[in-house]
Amino acid sequence: MTAVTVTLNGFKVDAALIADAFGLDPASLQTRMRAGEVTSVCEAGVDADFCRFRLTFRHAGRALRLTVDSKGQILKRATFPIKA
Repeated sequence: MTAVTVTLNGFKVDAALIADAFGLDPASLQTRMRAGEVTSVCEAGVDADFCRFRLTFRHAGRALRLTVDSKGQILKRATFPIKA
């Protein structure tokens, strides 16, 4: 699997990519997501950003933001602190 795959239900992101951004073990990521410790949101671009999507993951005061195109190719990647 590539880092981001487009499916009929949305995007599928490689757990290792998310876990690495937060210094987590990929095996524990799903458990943390189910517990609400890691959250995510997907935003669709409009106008000049049509066919681009912003996938944002949050955990323990940090965020990982991936900007991807409609094929799942990562166009931009950023990590930054957020208010918890």
